Amino acid sequence: MTTTSTSLAELKKSAIIAGGFNAVINGIINWFSVKDLDKVLVSDNLISSTEHTLLSGAVPLAVSLAFILSGVAYLTTKIPNKPSYFPKIFWLSMKHTFMAFGIAVTFGVMWQRLMGSIEISPVMATVCTGLIAGIVAAIVNYETTRSLNLKD
Repeated sequence: MTTTSTSLAELKKSAIIAGGFNAVINGIINWFSVKDLDKVLVSDNLISSTEHTLLSGAVPLAVSLAFILSGVAYLTTKIPNKPSYFPKIFWLSMKHTFMAFGIAVTFGVMWQRLMGSIEISPVMATVCTGLIAGIVAAIVNYETTRSLNLKD
């Protein structure tokens, strides 16, 4: 497989930019959810807990970003002979979605097992949420655009 006109360095640069934007945007959005709290749990030991935790919010955030941003990367990538969204990019989006779910849940379970229930400030929760969103956005953007730029 070889790449078309877009170099891997350009793909990485655009992925970092997309990750940065998503980190800031989702961090700000999260701030409005946690700004009035005294503290935020990173994770909780009860699967049926109704309390908001950093990692319980990270799972749906990562999953939704993975699916949505795969489509956004597809729509904003300008290459000749771009494949149709269905089925190739749709299945790539599903792959990114399940990968994000698996990683986020696994990280949450491992965090709870190894670290326990730790409380952090709302500012730290906002920063962590932004970092999670940025990492997911950068990886999804890179993987989607790289897939589109590869010739079979």
